[in-house]
Amino acid sequence: MSYRIGFGVDFHQLTTGRDLCLGGVKIPHHKGSMGHSDADVLLHALCDALLGALGLGDIGIHFPNTSDEFKNIDSKILLQRTMDLITEKGYGVVNIDSSVCLERPKINTYTLRMREIIAKITGVTINDVSIKATTTEKMGFVGKEEGLMAYATVLLVKQNT
Repeated sequence: MSYRIGFGVDFHQLTTGRDLCLGGVKIPHHKGSMGHSDADVLLHALCDALLGALGLGDIGIHFPNTSDEFKNIDSKILLQRTMDLITEKGYGVVNIDSSVCLERPKINTYTLRMREIIAKITGVTINDVSIKATTTEKMGFVGKEEGLMAYATVLLVKQNT
């Protein structure tokens, strides 16, 4: 069997007048992520991890923020298109481990739904998707609630064909 590991990270500013989308879930909050798409940092980090595992570059190469095609696009679509690339290369996901860094809001009540969405798109069970949340104890841009970030690690395996 051939295994590949990928790591991804993403950052977005927080601003008023935008939705806060994390892991494919819209979370009520007075600030949202600024970006060309829906700015879902978790799904963007996951896309980068998947692409990186197979040496396919990053999310900006495949879904450039200069393209009108991706303006305000739902990042679940980007994740599905990324999975299509992974599948075309003959790989499947084994498991996903991720962390979201933000001060507020608390997201524990939303992580189960995020895991369900990600599991469905990536073709694994909910038990194969981990989403953790942490703060930065009021330090840095995350602590000052100016932005948020996410990390994702994936394990891929070559599928029997």
